[in-house]
Amino acid sequence: MSTDIKFCGLTKAEDVQVAVELRASFVGAVFAGGPRAITAEQARSLFASVEGTRRVGVFGDQGRDEIARAAERAAVDVIQLHADPTPEMVSAIKRLSGLETWAAVRVANAPDDGMLDALISSADAIVYDTRAEGALGGTGRTFDWGVLANALDRERRVRARVVLAGGLTPALAPLAIDAL
Repeated sequence: MSTDIKFCGLTKAEDVQVAVELRASFVGAVFAGGPRAITAEQARSLFASVEGTRRVGVFGDQGRDEIARAAERAAVDVIQLHADPTPEMVSAIKRLSGLETWAAVRVANAPDDGMLDALISSADAIVYDTRAEGALGGTGRTFDWGVLANALDRERRVRARVVLAGGLTPALAPLAIDAL
C-alpha cells in the first residue's frame, strides 16, 4: 500500500510552495464555502506554477454543471465531492468533467454497506472525514479509525482507494495508516 499526502484548504502561494517542496502528492483548494474557500480563478492562479503535484478542487452542494465549470476554470486534476454525494452524482460529475472524482463519506459510526459499495464502484477514491454538525468537513477532528477498518474488509480495501481526513497530524498519520 502506498501513502500519498494532500495539503488542502490552501489559500496562499507560499503554502502551496511549501507543500510542493515537501513532495505532497496533492494540493487542494476549497470551493465548498467556509473560511478557506476561494474562487476558481484564485485557485488557478494559486496553482499556476505547480508541477508534479496534482491539484484537487473540494466542492460541497453546488450543482453538477457549476462543479464541472469551476473545476475547468480552476484547472484542477481531481474533484472531491462533499455534502454526502450519491453514486449517481459522482458518475454524473465524472461524465461532465472527465476528471478523477473522489467522494467524501463523513464518518460518525459504521458506514452503510450498500452505499459504501456503490460509492466505491463509482468514485475513483473515497475520502473518509469526521461527521460534524453544520460542517461538510475540514474540522480537524479525528474519528474512530477502527470503525472504518471494520467496514473495509479485504475485498473493499482492494477495490477502494482510501483517503483519510480529519485531525491528521504528523504524530497521528502513522497510527491512522496502521489502523487500516
